[in-house]
Amino acid sequence: MIRKYIVVKGIVQGVGFRPFIYKIALNNKLNGWVKNSCEGVYIDIEGHSNDISNFIIDLKSKEPILSKVEDITIIEKDLKGYKDFKILISDISRKDRKYQYKDENELEECSKGISTIISPDIATCEDCRNEVLDKSNFRRGGYSFTNCINCGPRFTIIKKLPYDRFQTTMNEFNMCSQCISEYENPLNRRFHAEPTCCNRCGPKLTVLDNRGNIIDCIDELKKIRDYLKEGKIIAVKGLGGFNLICNGKDKEAIDLLRKRKRRKTKPLALMMRDIDIILKYCNINSKENEILIGNKKPIVLLEKKDNQLENNKTINNEDINQTLGKIVNNKLLNYKLPNNISFNSSKFGVVLPYTPLHYLLFDEELEVLVFTSANISGAPMIYKNEEALSELKAIADYFLIHNRDINMPIDDSVVNVILNEERVIRGGRGYAPISRKYIVNDGILALGSQFKNTLSISSNKYIFTSPYIGEMDNLETFSNFKNNMNYIKNIYNINIKTVCYDMHPNYWSSEFVKNYKCEKIGVYHHHAHIVSCMVDNNITSRVIGLAFDGTGYGEDGQIWGSEFLICDFKRFKRVGHLSYMDMPTGDGAVMYPWKMGASLIYKALKKNLNKEMPNIIKFLPSQFSYKNINLIIKIIYNKINTPLTSSMGRLFDGVASLLGFNSKISYEGEAAIYLQDLAEYFIKERNNNIYKEFYSYNIKLNKDINIIDTNKIIKNILEDLKNQVNKGEIAIRFHNTIVEISSNICISLRDRYGINEVALSGGVFQNEILLEKLYIKLKENDFNVLTHKNIPCNDSGISIGQLVIANEQGN
Repeated sequence: MIRKYIVVKGIVQGVGFRPFIYKIALNNKLNGWVKNSCEGVYIDIEGHSNDISNFIIDLKSKEPILSKVEDITIIEKDLKGYKDFKILISDISRKDRKYQYKDENELEECSKGISTIISPDIATCEDCRNEVLDKSNFRRGGYSFTNCINCGPRFTIIKKLPYDRFQTTMNEFNMCSQCISEYENPLNRRFHAEPTCCNRCGPKLTVLDNRGNIIDCIDELKKIRDYLKEGKIIAVKGLGGFNLICNGKDKEAIDLLRKRKRRKTKPLALMMRDIDIILKYCNINSKENEILIGNKKPIVLLEKKDNQLENNKTINNEDINQTLGKIVNNKLLNYKLPNNISFNSSKFGVVLPYTPLHYLLFDEELEVLVFTSANISGAPMIYKNEEALSELKAIADYFLIHNRDINMPIDDSVVNVILNEERVIRGGRGYAPISRKYIVNDGILALGSQFKNTLSISSNKYIFTSPYIGEMDNLETFSNFKNNMNYIKNIYNINIKTVCYDMHPNYWSSEFVKNYKCEKIGVYHHHAHIVSCMVDNNITSRVIGLAFDGTGYGEDGQIWGSEFLICDFKRFKRVGHLSYMDMPTGDGAVMYPWKMGASLIYKALKKNLNKEMPNIIKFLPSQFSYKNINLIIKIIYNKINTPLTSSMGRLFDGVASLLGFNSKISYEGEAAIYLQDLAEYFIKERNNNIYKEFYSYNIKLNKDINIIDTNKIIKNILEDLKNQVNKGEIAIRFHNTIVEISSNICISLRDRYGINEVALSGGVFQNEILLEKLYIKLKENDFNVLTHKNIPCNDSGISIGQLVIANEQGN
């Protein structure tokens, strides 16, 4: 007989790990115990040597699917003479945060900080779904809070570690005798599932009107379904906060939701009843299908079927059954969704139900719901009942709330599949918080970006990254930032020693960092972008980095955004960029892309214009004729509120305006998406995925820096417009031109610096055409191409890059 003491670290709490240990210990005839701790899971076992060896093999090879073992430590101990095997409850001293065994002679302290990793929330498993939809199941049929060890809330309900029920918001609900029996039964899938409950002892639903009056009803969910069919807008409290929903086939209800929420054109996400419904409206590949039905269930950006597109060709009568629907009882069932869900976009953002409550919102008549976050004017998602009733009463007609508190709110994740790989755009439910094992110093806080903010903190050889927080331009988002920061600091017992921040002098972080008396390290925006891509790909050597985005402060004090960098974790060198462009009225040029279009035309043609009073109206495309162009040109000419930028995002905006986008931006990237969709429609209509034509361009070498002159590109676009070339063809030629320029500069940089790795980062690379074509072009030229997958390429990835850079620069 021997005894082994084992510490398992990683994602090992809230994922069925203790029940798993219990079962393999019994299978191998071992005695002892298992318990959660600050470091992970502690295991103490006694038995024959061969049985313990088999136990360790099972531990390493049969771990639960939701777990992620990062480290296993095994120590030999003297025999204790255990008589059986038990799951012990974690003991916690709230005063000094020590976790101890029942045996007072054995004491473990969290002297090195907590290394247990919080599991994200997990979508409802198939077993629980079947229970919920089974009307004959008295306790859980139709019950909205059904869960087990394989699914349900984790991050959103955990207050402290280790993960035990009394440290979650489920502590308010006392399990009934039947739930206790399941919780204590090793053969039950609810064995030590901390949120276990049923309709007798768990949270309850309530329906209210928008004045806070309770709607008396026997079946709350049937009442909500009836309201949805009547065209009502409902605020629903879900897993991580409130969502606003309405019938996805009711155009008037969708218009009303847009009007009330002041969301003019931004696409609305959809929740669809099941995968068969998705197949009616979207084209999906095997990778997208895998993600949609997996245990994370993010919002996935999916290609609309042809019958959903506004610009589709006339449909022949003989094809109508295949394209628009089917005939049932001599009635055509229309498979076309209202165009005001996402207007002329080629994509739907679609999510499948991920909680029992969501499954129960659907019936045979309701198969598609508009499903959007409940917030006001860019503020964070609302997650408290009282706040929802106060802030959403002018938007929602009715509220569906429950009495299980959300400790930490979290928005839905958004992913896209490009080059047959999943790419996270927004890290939220199911994906966040991110815990990445990385060799970094303890106590580094990275404040992240101004836009699409996340924060990162290091501790005990891990980088912990918050869920998506949002735009740091209002008090509500700032409060959300502080809540996430304090949560990570407190739950992992982290002492901040270094703070790193964006170098932009006007960003919120430049002021916030003054609150700290520890070491402070400023990090340049685009350096952080490239390093985040390197971290995502586990690359530590120097790379050629392409950081293409909308805004970032540069070393010369200008607004960067088309940067070719030679960099490693510690330093970078700028070796290429677009020639600087004027941004007339500053941020106004971001909100009104036609101003960038006018600036690009003026820059390209100014040598041919009257220098004293340039008048370019006669050179402009027709959509510019009603704009106050002369005033903008005067502003540029006299350098009044006209900052310079090298931003690739602003170039895309300007070109989009030349091709017809003439409105005010209502959401980030709207003009660039318009440009991408023009190109995609052209490719699809002509079935020409290999269109390779590009515009001629100039690259000038200035002190070893490649300067991309946009003038020739703009002149060629204006010439094509004059000759009435299809705007979709112009759009794809423009994309191809950026690909051609980028690949040629990378080749010249490889020759000069001997670097074969190219990292692509920045929000512009959310553009599928650009990313795919540039990736293929670089691979054809034998580059090793690094792209984002788990870490977003947009500014949500900035904090991870900042932290790793600060770690290197601080050493």
